[in-house]
Amino acid sequence: MSHDLVIRGGTIVDGTGAAGYSGDVAIDGDTITALGEVSGKGIREIDADGLTVTPGFVDLHTHFDAQAGWEPKLTPVSWHGVTTALFGNCGVTFAPCKPKDREFLANMMETVEDIPRDAILNGLAWDWQSYGEYLDSIEKLNPAINIAGLVGHCASRFFVMGERAVDEDPNEEEIQQIAKLVGESVKQGAVGFSSNRLPGHVLPDGRSIPGTFAKSNELEAIAKQVGANGGILQFVLNYGNLAEEMDLITTQARAAGTQLLFSAPFNPGTDGHLTGYDEAIAKMKAEGLSVNGLTLPRSGGFIASLATEMLFNMPMESWRSMRGKSAEERLAMIKNDEFRQKLIEEAKNTPRLAEAARNYFYLGDGDRPNYTRDRDDNVASMAQAVGEHPAETILRMMIETDGKAQFHMRFFNNNLEQVKKFLQEDWILPGLGDAGAHVSQIMDSGWTSFLLSHWVRDEGEIALEECVRKMTSAQAKVIGLKDRGALAEGMRADVNVIDLDNVAERQPQLVHDFPNKAPRLIQEARGYRATICNGEIMLENNEHTGAQAGRVLRNGG
Repeated sequence: MSHDLVIRGGTIVDGTGAAGYSGDVAIDGDTITALGEVSGKGIREIDADGLTVTPGFVDLHTHFDAQAGWEPKLTPVSWHGVTTALFGNCGVTFAPCKPKDREFLANMMETVEDIPRDAILNGLAWDWQSYGEYLDSIEKLNPAINIAGLVGHCASRFFVMGERAVDEDPNEEEIQQIAKLVGESVKQGAVGFSSNRLPGHVLPDGRSIPGTFAKSNELEAIAKQVGANGGILQFVLNYGNLAEEMDLITTQARAAGTQLLFSAPFNPGTDGHLTGYDEAIAKMKAEGLSVNGLTLPRSGGFIASLATEMLFNMPMESWRSMRGKSAEERLAMIKNDEFRQKLIEEAKNTPRLAEAARNYFYLGDGDRPNYTRDRDDNVASMAQAVGEHPAETILRMMIETDGKAQFHMRFFNNNLEQVKKFLQEDWILPGLGDAGAHVSQIMDSGWTSFLLSHWVRDEGEIALEECVRKMTSAQAKVIGLKDRGALAEGMRADVNVIDLDNVAERQPQLVHDFPNKAPRLIQEARGYRATICNGEIMLENNEHTGAQAGRVLRNGG
């Protein structure tokens, strides 16, 4: 018997947590048809001797709502073994949407998620009003990986209330209209509902986005509709008010009776608890509620370099004069001794910058970025060691590297020892890379490759089988995917073939490949012999093949 594709002689780590074993994987069409010793030949075969064969990874926190409309490869995550991505997180989506509200939603997405407004308005088809029509529009573009979406609180509230959605609470009739609209969106294919409670996520005029301060009665009405239609709930919290926020989302999980997912940057606990989430999570579990938090498996942060704007948005005249310049222009400017001295003097007169440099970490000059420097191995300590101000050190290193030096500005999950323990909590899943968002500021989308390379291979802190389970079947279960996330006969053929000895993130780069040549950061990977999505080889030897066999995965209710 012949097969369309046979992956021959790899170590199969099936995504269930079971021990890996040596064997073959046969694929016919979009389905896995045999595992173990496959006698039949494949029309195409991949030699996986010495390699690890896993299910395709699932990324539950992306913002591909816009990018899916013009970049069907959905990089960077498709370079890093991801075959299914969930977008629509954090309450911000482009549907449902009345034609007159398109600009409002585009402006909001730009200020909250750093996705360029003009790229959104010019790059998307905007041929929808309902959420189901939005999914239809994206589906026509044949994505390279599978995508699923959440319907956002902001768009749903604005659809019903218009401008009043920003500053006012809905009345009882409007609450029912919002809840019904969300329920209809879930019926039409959204896998759930997302809401954002961070006051710092604002509109262009500085006001917090719609729904930030929504009261429990509004959220409960929505949750009941979501649960009635088999959807999940996703939240970003106000972490400065954590106890009350955890109580609030517990109430919503109870009302929905379905899965609760929330963003969980490490938050230190007290009274012997590892984190500030522990007590609330224990109560949820005791009540039988289904809950998972997502955390990044390394420090998250901004990329500061001559190519990005992070260093040039500071309130200092000479630094701000470099805004909008190319990396080459900036390099020429800082090589000028007089101008460089002016930059240094301004920095010295801004004392908080020296303290901020304690959270700046050099990514190194290798192909693989260094995200694991000790907390004391920062720019401030590097500067102190040679008797410089941190600004002098940064500028000197940029000149010495011909403008290539990059610095990671950590702002959450700063302590890797804490992160290591946190990742091993049974309710925590890895993720939170924000792919598709903060496109010229942050590049954390390679988290899958980091998890495998650092915590599994280099440190040996997480068993390979458990790591793969947390990136595959555990994540697929959250959004109700019963035919993906594991390697077994009859499952969809989303598969990775990985060189575990070499897998890693590569250095971030700034490119201009969004509509209107808008900039974004990308991060390629190494160590991926092949990635297969729905039976088609999408990635081979770390490069895209051009296959676009991904699907829009709709809620099954």
